[in-house]
Amino acid sequence: MKKLSLVLMFLCFGLSASAQIEIGVQLSPNIAGNRFVAEDAYNFRNSNNLRFGVGVIADYFFSQNYAISTGLFYRTKGGKITYTHNSGTVSTSGSDNVSIQYLQLPVTLKLFTNEIAPGTILYVQVGTALNTKVSAEVNDKKIINNEKMIKRFNIFEIDALLGTGVEFTLGQSTKLLAGVSYHRGLSDIDDYYEKLFSDRNISVKNNVINLDFGVKF
Repeated sequence: MKKLSLVLMFLCFGLSASAQIEIGVQLSPNIAGNRFVAEDAYNFRNSNNLRFGVGVIADYFFSQNYAISTGLFYRTKGGKITYTHNSGTVSTSGSDNVSIQYLQLPVTLKLFTNEIAPGTILYVQVGTALNTKVSAEVNDKKIINNEKMIKRFNIFEIDALLGTGVEFTLGQSTKLLAGVSYHRGLSDIDDYYEKLFSDRNISVKNNVINLDFGVKF
Protein backbone atom coordinates (compact mmCIF):
# COMPACT_ATOMS: atom_id res chain seq x y z
CA MET A 1 0.00 0.00 0.00
CA LYS A 2 2.85 2.36 0.87
CA LYS A 3 4.59 1.54 -2.41
CA LEU A 4 1.39 2.28 -4.34
CA SER A 5 0.98 5.60 -2.52
CA LEU A 6 4.55 6.54 -3.35
CA VAL A 7 4.03 5.69 -7.02
CA LEU A 8 0.82 7.76 -7.18
CA MET A 9 2.54 10.71 -5.48
CA PHE A 10 5.42 10.45 -7.94
CA LEU A 11 3.06 10.38 -10.92
CA CYS A 12 1.06 13.35 -9.63
CA PHE A 13 4.26 15.31 -9.04
CA GLY A 14 5.52 14.43 -12.50
CA LEU A 15 2.26 15.52 -14.15
CA SER A 16 2.15 18.76 -12.16
CA ALA A 17 5.73 19.51 -13.05
CA SER A 18 5.26 18.93 -16.77
CA ALA A 19 1.73 20.26 -17.15
CA GLN A 20 0.77 23.75 -18.20
CA ILE A 21 -2.47 25.42 -17.20
CA GLU A 22 -4.06 28.15 -19.31
CA ILE A 23 -6.93 30.08 -17.70
CA GLY A 24 -9.29 32.52 -19.36
CA VAL A 25 -12.80 33.87 -19.77
CA GLN A 26 -15.37 32.93 -22.39
CA LEU A 27 -18.60 34.42 -23.73
CA SER A 28 -21.02 32.12 -25.57
CA PRO A 29 -24.14 33.50 -27.26
CA ASN A 30 -26.22 30.54 -28.35
CA ILE A 31 -29.28 29.18 -30.09
CA ALA A 32 -31.21 27.08 -27.57
CA GLY A 33 -34.13 24.74 -28.05
CA ASN A 34 -35.51 21.38 -26.98
CA ARG A 35 -35.86 17.82 -28.24
CA PHE A 36 -38.78 15.55 -27.41
CA VAL A 37 -39.12 11.84 -26.83
CA ALA A 38 -42.87 11.31 -27.19
CA GLU A 39 -45.51 9.86 -29.45
CA ASP A 40 -46.49 11.93 -32.49
CA ALA A 41 -50.03 12.20 -31.11
CA TYR A 42 -48.88 14.91 -28.69
CA ASN A 43 -47.66 17.13 -31.55
CA PHE A 44 -44.74 18.59 -29.64
CA ARG A 45 -43.03 21.40 -31.53
CA ASN A 46 -40.00 23.51 -30.70
CA SER A 47 -38.98 27.08 -31.54
CA ASN A 48 -35.42 28.11 -30.78
CA ASN A 49 -34.47 31.10 -28.66
CA LEU A 50 -31.35 33.25 -28.47
CA ARG A 51 -29.65 32.67 -25.11
CA PHE A 52 -26.17 33.28 -23.68
CA GLY A 53 -23.47 31.86 -21.49
CA VAL A 54 -20.43 33.29 -19.72
CA GLY A 55 -17.74 31.83 -17.53
CA VAL A 56 -14.12 30.91 -16.90
CA ILE A 57 -12.17 28.19 -18.68
CA ALA A 58 -9.11 26.20 -17.63
CA ASP A 59 -7.09 24.07 -20.06
CA TYR A 60 -4.78 21.63 -18.26
CA PHE A 61 -2.12 20.49 -20.77
CA PHE A 62 -0.62 17.07 -20.11
CA SER A 63 1.10 17.11 -23.53
CA GLN A 64 1.87 19.79 -26.11
CA ASN A 65 -1.25 19.01 -28.15
CA TYR A 66 -3.59 17.51 -25.53
CA ALA A 67 -5.43 19.11 -22.64
CA ILE A 68 -8.19 18.44 -20.15
CA SER A 69 -10.53 21.40 -20.40
CA THR A 70 -12.89 22.44 -17.63
CA GLY A 71 -14.26 25.61 -16.05
CA LEU A 72 -17.38 27.10 -14.55
CA PHE A 73 -20.14 28.70 -16.64
CA TYR A 74 -23.46 30.42 -16.19
CA ARG A 75 -25.67 29.27 -19.07
CA THR A 76 -29.26 29.87 -20.13
CA LYS A 77 -31.13 27.15 -22.01
CA GLY A 78 -34.63 26.41 -23.26
CA GLY A 79 -36.88 27.11 -26.22
CA LYS A 80 -40.58 27.59 -26.91
CA ILE A 81 -42.55 24.36 -26.56
CA THR A 82 -46.00 23.92 -28.12
CA TYR A 83 -48.22 20.84 -27.89
CA THR A 84 -51.67 19.64 -28.93
CA HIS A 85 -53.26 16.35 -27.95
CA ASN A 86 -56.77 15.07 -28.61
CA SER A 87 -57.68 11.98 -26.59
CA GLY A 88 -61.11 11.72 -28.23
CA THR A 89 -62.99 13.25 -25.32
CA VAL A 90 -60.53 15.90 -24.10
CA SER A 91 -58.33 18.21 -26.15
CA THR A 92 -55.21 19.59 -24.46
CA SER A 93 -53.01 22.26 -26.03
CA GLY A 94 -50.61 24.90 -24.83
CA SER A 95 -47.41 26.85 -25.31
CA ASP A 96 -44.51 27.25 -22.88
CA ASN A 97 -41.57 29.57 -23.46
CA VAL A 98 -38.98 27.93 -21.24
CA SER A 99 -35.87 29.62 -19.85
CA ILE A 100 -33.65 27.72 -17.42
CA GLN A 101 -30.44 29.08 -15.92
CA TYR A 102 -27.70 26.63 -15.01
CA LEU A 103 -24.25 26.59 -13.47
CA GLN A 104 -22.24 24.31 -15.72
CA LEU A 105 -19.12 22.27 -14.99
CA PRO A 106 -17.70 20.84 -18.25
CA VAL A 107 -15.07 18.12 -18.47
CA THR A 108 -13.71 17.63 -21.97
CA LEU A 109 -10.67 16.40 -23.85
CA LYS A 110 -9.21 19.12 -26.06
CA LEU A 111 -6.99 18.19 -29.00
CA PHE A 112 -4.82 20.85 -30.65
CA THR A 113 -3.08 20.87 -34.01
CA ASN A 114 0.39 22.24 -34.60
CA GLU A 115 0.51 25.75 -36.03
CA ILE A 116 -1.34 26.01 -39.34
CA ALA A 117 -0.13 29.61 -39.64
CA PRO A 118 2.11 31.73 -37.41
CA GLY A 119 0.47 31.84 -33.97
CA THR A 120 -2.65 30.00 -35.18
CA ILE A 121 -3.82 26.53 -34.13
CA LEU A 122 -7.05 24.58 -34.44
CA TYR A 123 -8.69 22.54 -31.69
CA VAL A 124 -11.39 19.91 -31.27
CA GLN A 125 -13.00 19.09 -27.94
CA VAL A 126 -15.29 16.31 -26.82
CA GLY A 127 -16.70 15.43 -23.43
CA THR A 128 -19.60 16.06 -21.11
CA ALA A 129 -20.95 18.68 -18.72
CA LEU A 130 -22.92 18.66 -15.48
CA ASN A 131 -25.50 21.44 -15.20
CA THR A 132 -27.05 22.53 -11.90
CA LYS A 133 -30.27 24.56 -12.05
CA VAL A 134 -30.18 27.97 -10.36
CA SER A 135 -33.29 29.70 -11.76
CA ALA A 136 -36.14 29.19 -14.21
CA GLU A 137 -38.96 31.02 -15.97
CA VAL A 138 -41.90 29.89 -18.06
CA ASN A 139 -43.52 32.48 -20.35
CA ASP A 140 -41.31 35.13 -18.71
CA LYS A 141 -42.76 34.40 -15.26
CA LYS A 142 -41.05 32.91 -12.24
CA ILE A 143 -44.34 32.17 -10.48
CA ILE A 144 -47.53 30.86 -12.15
CA ASN A 145 -50.67 30.00 -10.15
CA ASN A 146 -48.70 30.37 -6.90
CA GLU A 147 -46.17 27.79 -8.07
CA LYS A 148 -42.50 28.67 -8.42
CA MET A 149 -41.30 27.65 -11.87
CA ILE A 150 -37.88 26.68 -10.55
CA LYS A 151 -39.54 23.69 -8.84
CA ARG A 152 -40.90 22.44 -12.15
CA PHE A 153 -37.50 21.50 -13.53
CA ASN A 154 -35.01 18.88 -12.43
CA ILE A 155 -32.06 20.07 -10.35
CA PHE A 156 -29.40 18.43 -12.50
CA GLU A 157 -28.94 18.00 -16.22
CA ILE A 158 -26.18 16.22 -18.13
CA ASP A 159 -25.19 16.95 -21.69
CA ALA A 160 -22.67 15.73 -24.23
CA LEU A 161 -20.36 18.37 -25.67
CA LEU A 162 -18.66 18.52 -29.06
CA GLY A 163 -16.83 21.58 -30.29
CA THR A 164 -14.18 22.97 -32.60
CA GLY A 165 -12.45 26.28 -33.04
CA VAL A 166 -9.26 28.24 -33.54
CA GLU A 167 -6.81 29.97 -31.20
CA PHE A 168 -4.63 32.97 -32.03
CA THR A 169 -1.51 33.79 -29.98
CA LEU A 170 -0.99 37.44 -29.11
CA GLY A 171 2.31 38.26 -27.48
CA GLN A 172 3.97 35.83 -25.11
CA SER A 173 1.02 34.27 -23.28
CA THR A 174 -2.27 35.86 -24.37
CA LYS A 175 -4.51 33.85 -26.69
CA LEU A 176 -7.81 34.65 -28.38
CA LEU A 177 -10.21 31.85 -29.24
CA ALA A 178 -13.26 31.55 -31.46
CA GLY A 179 -15.28 28.44 -32.05
CA VAL A 180 -18.60 26.65 -32.14
CA SER A 181 -19.86 23.93 -29.80
CA TYR A 182 -22.89 21.67 -29.64
CA HIS A 183 -24.41 20.74 -26.26
CA ARG A 184 -26.81 17.80 -26.58
CA GLY A 185 -28.91 17.19 -23.48
CA LEU A 186 -28.85 13.59 -22.31
CA SER A 187 -31.26 13.81 -19.38
CA ASP A 188 -34.91 14.82 -18.99
CA ILE A 189 -35.27 18.41 -17.78
CA ASP A 190 -38.68 17.99 -16.10
CA ASP A 191 -41.66 15.67 -15.59
CA TYR A 192 -44.34 18.29 -16.21
CA TYR A 193 -45.62 16.80 -19.47
CA GLU A 194 -45.49 13.28 -18.10
CA LYS A 195 -47.92 14.37 -15.40
CA LEU A 196 -50.00 16.51 -17.76
CA PHE A 197 -50.67 13.61 -20.11
CA SER A 198 -50.27 10.77 -17.57
CA ASP A 199 -47.58 9.26 -19.79
CA ARG A 200 -44.22 8.34 -18.27
CA ASN A 201 -42.69 7.85 -21.73
CA ILE A 202 -42.50 11.59 -22.43
CA SER A 203 -39.21 13.39 -21.95
CA VAL A 204 -37.90 16.83 -22.89
CA LYS A 205 -34.19 17.50 -23.40
CA ASN A 206 -32.10 20.58 -24.08
CA ASN A 207 -30.36 21.34 -27.36
CA VAL A 208 -27.84 24.20 -27.59
CA ILE A 209 -25.46 25.48 -30.28
CA ASN A 210 -22.90 27.96 -28.93
CA LEU A 211 -20.67 30.50 -30.57
CA ASP A 212 -17.64 30.60 -28.27
CA PHE A 213 -15.42 33.67 -27.92
CA GLY A 214 -12.74 33.97 -25.29
CA VAL A 215 -9.33 35.08 -24.15
CA LYS A 216 -6.76 33.03 -22.25
CA PHE A 217 -3.90 34.45 -20.19
